[in-house]
Amino acid sequence: MLLFTNVTTQAGKDLYVTVDGAYIKSITSERPAGNFERIIDCKDTLMLPGLYNTHTHAAMTLFRGYGEDLPLQRWLTERIFPAEEKLTAQSVYTASMLAAAEMISAGIVSFTDMYMFPEETARAVAETGMKANLCRPILSFDPDESIKDSERLAEAMSLYNEWHNACDGRIKIDMSLHAEYTNTERSCRETAEYAKSLGANMHIHLSETKTEHEECKARHGGRTPACFMYDCGVFDSKTTAAHCVWLEDSDLPLLREKGVTVAHNPVSNLKLGSGVMPYRKYRDAGINVSLGTDGAASNNTLDVMKEMYVAALIHKGTSLAPDSVTAADVLESATICGSRAQGRDDCGRLEPGCRADLILIDTDSINNIPSYDPAYTAVYSANRSDVRLTMVDGKILYENGEFMTLDIEKVKAEMRYTCAHYFD
Repeated sequence: MLLFTNVTTQAGKDLYVTVDGAYIKSITSERPAGNFERIIDCKDTLMLPGLYNTHTHAAMTLFRGYGEDLPLQRWLTERIFPAEEKLTAQSVYTASMLAAAEMISAGIVSFTDMYMFPEETARAVAETGMKANLCRPILSFDPDESIKDSERLAEAMSLYNEWHNACDGRIKIDMSLHAEYTNTERSCRETAEYAKSLGANMHIHLSETKTEHEECKARHGGRTPACFMYDCGVFDSKTTAAHCVWLEDSDLPLLREKGVTVAHNPVSNLKLGSGVMPYRKYRDAGINVSLGTDGAASNNTLDVMKEMYVAALIHKGTSLAPDSVTAADVLESATICGSRAQGRDDCGRLEPGCRADLILIDTDSINNIPSYDPAYTAVYSANRSDVRLTMVDGKILYENGEFMTLDIEKVKAEMRYTCAHYFD
C-alpha cells in the first residue's frame, strides 16, 4: 500500500489518502494504521483526479506545426489528408509514444482517440500505463457500398477483438464514424448496428463548422448532423460527439435523450476558426460536457489544463458574464465528465473504492502562490509544468519530471528521426 500525507483536495486539507493496488482505499483526516511500501508527503501540492482528454488523434503529433493558419476544410484537403497518405504503422507508434509522454506529463490519465493504425496507439498505451478508448474511424463515400465488405470495418473489428478490455480494462475499443460528411446514410446505419451488437461506445465528429452543418442540412432535407445521426441509430450506443460548435436548439433534446457526451475542444475550434461552442447552454440542457484537445496538428499541444483555462475564459467573454462558466464547472468536465464519457464508472473521482487515477499539482511554484481555492488554482493559475505526479490504477507513471514507464530521450530521438524523413 501507498500512503499520501498532508493531502489537499477540493474536499479538504491535511488529509491522508491510502492506495491499495489499483484503488483508493481510504481518505481520512487521521493517519491510518498499517505498513506502507511508500509514504509520499504532499505538502505544497494539490491532489486532483487525473484529467481526461476525450477527443484527440494522438499520432497527429507527427503534424504539429504543419499546415497552419487555414480553415478546417482547406487544412484537411490541402495538408492533412495528403500527409496521412504516408502514414505507416511505425510512424503512428512513434508519434503515439510521444503523445502519451506529453499527456502523462500534463496530468492526463486517459484519452479517447480516433485514428489510423489504432493497434499501434494501443501498443503505446499498453507500454506507458495510460488508459484509452481507441477506435478506427469508418469513412464511406459510395452510397451503394456496404461497410460489411470494407477494409476499415475489418480493421475496426480486429482492433476490438484483440484489444477491448486489454491491460486489466485500461484499454477499451469504441466504434467510430469519422463524420456525416465522410459517410453515407448506409454506412452510418450499418456502423450503428455493429456498435449496438458489440455493446461498444461510439465516437464521432459532429457539427464542427458552420459549413459542415449547413451542407448536411442541404443534403438531407433540412436535417442537422445530430438529427441525421439520431435517425441512423448512431446515438443508440453510448456516444461521444466531438466539437458540436453549431448544434441547433432542436438538437439538444436528442442528445439529452440518448445520453450523448459533447467533447468540447475550445483551443482547436478557436485555432481553426470554427467558432465557440455554447458550453453553458449544453450543460443547462442536461448534456454531459467533457474536454478534448483534438490532435496536436490543430492545437498544438495535448494539454487539458490549457483547455480548462481557455474554456473558462472564452465563455465568460462571449456571454459577458464572469459566472457563466466557473472553475468548478470546467474541472468537472476534465475529470468525472470525461470518465463518464468513456464508460469508466469507477474513475474520475477521489473517493474510496474508485480507481487510483490521480495527479499532484505543485502549489509552491511562483504562479500558484497563494492558493486559496483548489479549483481556482487548478484552472486559473496552474499549468502543465506544475504537474508533479501522475498515477494510473495505483501505478506512478510520472514523478518530479521523471517518466517511470518510458525512456523519454529515446522517444524524442525516434520522433525527430521519423519527422525528418517523413516526407522523403
